[in-house]
Amino acid sequence: MNPQLDPVAIDADEARTRLPGLTVIDVRTPGEYAAGHLPEALNIPLDQFDRALPALRRLPGELLVVCASGARSQNACRVLAGHGIRALTLTGGTQGWAGRGHELRRPAPGSRGAWAMERQVRLTAGTIVLAGLALGFLHPAWQLLSAGIAGGLVFSALTNTCGMAALLSKLPFNRPRPADLEATLAALAERGRPAVT
Repeated sequence: MNPQLDPVAIDADEARTRLPGLTVIDVRTPGEYAAGHLPEALNIPLDQFDRALPALRRLPGELLVVCASGARSQNACRVLAGHGIRALTLTGGTQGWAGRGHELRRPAPGSRGAWAMERQVRLTAGTIVLAGLALGFLHPAWQLLSAGIAGGLVFSALTNTCGMAALLSKLPFNRPRPADLEATLAALAERGRPAVT
């Protein structure tokens, strides 16, 4: 692996002390972001990153990229490095942040956020495996469905990618509304403007 593309990781405690000087970008789906995010974090889902590159390039100061556990933010940092943008990643992601007792911002009480992507994947994979096993009583060929999901999970673990998560991220509750992404890009553009003295 190219060492120049390896993201620089900081832990939750260091990130918390440096938070006022960082621009925080959360690359999870909008539903995951709504379920709890770092203070002042802006949501740019990983699959929308290309649209944000010009605004991210103009930002002053340091950029901290976060996700649920750190895998997607590392991928985002590699994309940024490939475009000449240096960024930090949060070790352990928002899970590690919350695990250290640091505050996560959430929507108003009573509003319901979507499940974390990892939880959505577990539910979907488990449901398909159970369906394949149950349908296997009707015809043994249905058990291949369960075997296919098992193989996909092993491949996912070995490559640190997840095709099922990529598919689930396309569902409506995991997609950003155009207005939300435009507001985020406008906020980034505002931060990237030089201060008038």
